[in-house]
Order: sequence, then structure tokens, then C-alpha cells
Amino acid sequence: MSVAEAASQRRPRLAGNIIMQAFLIVIAVTQIYPLVWLAFFSLKDNGEIFSGDVLGLPKKFLWSNYVKAFTEGQVLTYFFNSVLVTAVTILLVVALSSMTGYAITRMNWKWNHATMMLILLGMMVPIHAALLPLFMVLKNLKLLNTYWALIIPYVAFAIPMAVFILASFFKGIPREMEESAVIDGCGIYRTFLFIVFPLVRPAVATVSIFTFLSSWNELMFAVTFINDASMQTLTVGMMSMVGTYITQWGIIGAGLLITTIPTIVIYLLLSKQVQNSMIAGAIKG
Repeated sequence: MSVAEAASQRRPRLAGNIIMQAFLIVIAVTQIYPLVWLAFFSLKDNGEIFSGDVLGLPKKFLWSNYVKAFTEGQVLTYFFNSVLVTAVTILLVVALSSMTGYAITRMNWKWNHATMMLILLGMMVPIHAALLPLFMVLKNLKLLNTYWALIIPYVAFAIPMAVFILASFFKGIPREMEESAVIDGCGIYRTFLFIVFPLVRPAVATVSIFTFLSSWNELMFAVTFINDASMQTLTVGMMSMVGTYITQWGIIGAGLLITTIPTIVIYLLLSKQVQNSMIAGAIKG
């Protein structure tokens, strides 16, 4: 093949790559710009926001909006409540779902398939249908206006999806590894914790991100089960700030950006594990 023919074949490929890169850049800018706009919005005052230059850079960076959000808006209290509820929820979901998925897929007992089907049925229960029964149960147990009023429902609704994801990964682990561990003297708990569980870290990262997003951004349970302002999470706090700071939109924007940052940080920390989880799932499929 001559040089001219090779060059002529490379041109369409190069043009296709350029078009694809340009398309991806447009998609990236479209996805990232709302976050950049929110950052600019949070540094403006009402006069600049309503002057017509909503999309532009702030003329004066009002960092005091963040100070007021933490002090006057009680964002620090809401942030602590959200972190505590979400962290405990993730730990419980990972612990319970990993043990459940392992017991269903790796142990031979009579009701393992029926148990799996029963757990997966939980994915079909809508939150709206469970709202009133949960409220009555939590009220009778005197758990309203406590952290457990949010943690228990969050864990219950997250477990079915988590078990489904982790069980599919447990099925792909060769049983010879567990047999070798047993021969070396490991019991069932040591085999699970030190041999099997480390192998499903991508799935654990995926479950953690899904659980984080569902718990961190949840509003319906938080506004129904928690009335005490000192126990409210960020979603409820931001909603209450709209009424309190209706004329100070910069402070509300600062609170919204503070609410968004943990989601971005969690994804950046665990994105590699999630990619590995998707690749592993595709290979198994």
C-alpha cells in the first residue's frame, strides 16, 4: 500500500475522531456549566442577580454569602445531620447486603432462591406507598425526630438493589478460593471478610454511591419524619431557607453549592471502582 493510499484511509478516521471529540466536549460543557453557574450565582447579591446579568461573572465576589449560610442559615448543622445519616446508612447497607448476598449465592440452603425473590420484591415498593405505614410505625416506636427515623427507611429501601448488585458479583467468584481458605483453616467469617469481600470492592463502591445519592438527596421522608430543626438534613434545610432568605438568593445558592460538593467528591473518589464494576459486569454478561 502506498503512502498516498494510507493517508487517504486515515483522513476519514481522523475526521470522525475530531467530530466525536467535539461532540463529547459539547456534552461535557453542557453537564458542567450548571455547576459553574451555581458557583457564580452563590457569589452575587440580589441586585446583581436581578439586574439581567444572571449568567455572567460576579462583579464582586461575595464570600460572605457562605459565612451567612453557615451561621445564619444553620447549614453546618444540616450538613452534619446529612453526613451522619448518610454515613450510617451506607455502612449498614454494605454490611447487611454483602452478608445477605453471600449467604444466598454461596451457601446451599433450602430457601435461598425464595429469599432472593422476596428481597428483590422490595424494589417494586414505591416510597409513596410506604410513607403513611412508616410514619405510624415510627410514631408507635417513638422514633420520630430522631436519626433512626431516616436511617431505618433508607437502609430498608437500599438493601434490595444492593443485594442484587453484590449477589451477581459473588456468583462470579470461583469456589476454589473459598475451598483453599477452608483447607488453610479459615472459618466462614474469616473467609468472607478476608478472602471474598475484598474481591467485590467495585460492587461495594457502586452500592455506596447509589446509597449515598438516594440518602443524601432524599426529601420526602426527611420532611415528614423530622420536624425538629436541629435534626433536619440539608435537603429540608435548603427548602426552609427559601422561606427564610427569600430576598437573599446568594445565600441560598451558597447552601446549594455546599450540598452539591460532597456528591462530586464521593464520585471522584469512587468513580474508578464504579467503572471497574461496570466492566466486570459487562464481561460476565
